[in-house]
Amino acid sequence: MGYLARAYLRLDRCDPGRGYGEDARRGLQWLLEHPSPGYSGLAWGNHFDYQNRLFYLPKGEPTVVWTALIGHAFLDAWEHLRDERWLQAAESVVAFILNDLERRPMGDGMCISYIPSGFSAVHNANVLAAGLLARTAFYSGDALSLQVAREAVDYTVGCQHGDGSWWYGEGDDLHWVDNFHTGYVLDSLWWYMLGSGDYRHTDRFITGARFFVDNFFGCDGLPKYYPHRWWPADIQCAAQGIETLSLLSRALDQRLLEMAERTAMWTMENMQHPDGHFAYQKWPFITNRTPMLHWGQATMMHALACLLTEEAASHAS
Repeated sequence: MGYLARAYLRLDRCDPGRGYGEDARRGLQWLLEHPSPGYSGLAWGNHFDYQNRLFYLPKGEPTVVWTALIGHAFLDAWEHLRDERWLQAAESVVAFILNDLERRPMGDGMCISYIPSGFSAVHNANVLAAGLLARTAFYSGDALSLQVAREAVDYTVGCQHGDGSWWYGEGDDLHWVDNFHTGYVLDSLWWYMLGSGDYRHTDRFITGARFFVDNFFGCDGLPKYYPHRWWPADIQCAAQGIETLSLLSRALDQRLLEMAERTAMWTMENMQHPDGHFAYQKWPFITNRTPMLHWGQATMMHALACLLTEEAASHAS
C-alpha cells in the first residue's frame, strides 16, 4: 500500500485531475488503520510468518525496512497534498524508530536494528531508518532524529568498500553485494543529505553510485541481481534499479535517465505478461511468472511512476 500510494502521488503530480490523489489518500488511510499494534509509533510488518538467515519474524511484527519506506509515502503526501495528518504520521514512524529499535555503537557510528524483538545489523535497514529520520526532521526540526541519523550514516559509510560497494551486513554470513539493497542504501544516503544538509559523505555517495551503475545493468537494460552474475533477472532488482537510476539522474547525471528507460523497456518486454502483471524472476530458459503484489506489481508501478516524473521534469527543463 505504501508503494501504491507513492506511485499515485507521483502520477497526480504528472497528470492532475485524474483522481490519482484520491487513490493515494485511500492507500494512506488504509495504512493508518492497519499498523502493527503495541509500539511507540506507527510501524508495519508482514502479514505472514517469515524466516530468513538472520531472524524469525512472526506475522505482524514490524521491520524498519517496510516502516521507513511507508514513512516516505507519508512525507511524499505531505509535500504534495499539504495535509498535516500525513506529516504527523511520518513523525509517528520516527517515534517507532527512536523508541522501539535498539541502537548499538558499531564501527564509525551507530547501527539501528532491523527489528524490535532483537538486535539485527543490516546496512540497508540502518540507512533506510536514517534517511527517513533526516527527511522528517527537515520539517519537524527534531535534533535527536538528526543525531541518530548522522551516527547511522557514519556507520554504514564507514563500512563501504574501496570499489564503492557495501556488504548486505558485516556479519560473517552476510557478505554479499546485490542490486536492490545497494539501491536502498544510495536512495537513503540521498534523503539523508537532503534532509540534514550534511554533505560530508558526498564523495562516498558518488563512488557508491558509480559502482551501482557500472555493475548491475547490461547494456540492453537487463537488471543483474549480483555484480558478477547476469541471472536471475529479478523484478525487485528491476524496480529498484529504475527508481535509483531515476534518482541518480537528478542527483548526479541526467544521462542516467536513459539507463533507467532502457531498464524499464527491457523489463516490460521480457517480464511483463499481456494482462499487465510482472513476473517474479527470469532465467535464460525459464520464467517464474508468480504475480506477487508487493514483490513486483507495487514496486514496478512506483518505479515507472518515478521514471515518468523524472522524464517530465527533464522535458520541462
